[in-house]
Amino acid sequence: MTGVAYVLAVIFGLVLIAVGIAEAFYFRDQRFHKLFLIRPQDVAAVRLWTINLGFYNIVWGLVLIAGVFIAASGRTAIGETMVVFTCLAHVVLGAVLWISERRLWQSALAQAILPLIVLLLLL
Repeated sequence: MTGVAYVLAVIFGLVLIAVGIAEAFYFRDQRFHKLFLIRPQDVAAVRLWTINLGFYNIVWGLVLIAGVFIAASGRTAIGETMVVFTCLAHVVLGAVLWISERRLWQSALAQAILPLIVLLLLL
């Protein structure tokens, strides 16, 4: 089961990086406005938080992938701690997203379900 957890963790890490890139670099693109609930007239106002949030997600994804590689290289406790912490954080963050903005329930599920599966496989 650990191997499956590692593969799912890497997949989730890549998803976080992709979402982070979209948030940080493509928030001006109107194709993403519906996803991020941005109105065209608000692009300048949300610039700071979208770039910052995007880089948060990129870093979370990199930490998750690094944790898998560290665990796979024999430093299991360190690597799995990184994976568990990152996944636990995203389960909580998914719940917070759902509570704070019900219209983003699909994004909240996407943020929480895969990390929850990884946690269940590892714990």
